[in-house]
Amino acid sequence: MSGFVANSPAVAEDDIANTDFYPAISPSACREAMRIDQSITPQRLNHALVGAIIDVNDNLKSWKADQEATGHTTLEDTPGDTIDGVNAYVTLYKRAVYCWAKAELVERYRDYDSTLNGTQRAESLEETIEQYRRQAIIAIRAISGRQRTTVELI
Repeated sequence: MSGFVANSPAVAEDDIANTDFYPAISPSACREAMRIDQSITPQRLNHALVGAIIDVNDNLKSWKADQEATGHTTLEDTPGDTIDGVNAYVTLYKRAVYCWAKAELVERYRDYDSTLNGTQRAESLEETIEQYRRQAIIAIRAISGRQRTTVELI
């Protein structure tokens, strides 16, 4: 018996090792949280997540140094609220990485065509990309304790 299967079966994806301070990142958990389907190959997702980890870690470099100077050896060990059994810093960190990676994926793999619908779709995706980046920056600022600023042009 044969039939058409709309979705490819999920492929097992290994966690991405991180520095000793930050947690490993699960591509499968990212796929689920960010609604990334199997049309994005494991290699593409891995590439986007590694880039996001590098960017987020770089943004938190001085904050991490401060935490290590006070004796905290991992993000999970850093004092913070525990929400649903998980240190809030870990949740925020993963949010930042997932959103940064999703922004890159949407930016790199959006479809362009010369029709009006294609142009409108590209414009709507531009807003989506910025929303993901904004969410990543908000999570990074929440971890580092920096204030968020809203600026409106008039």
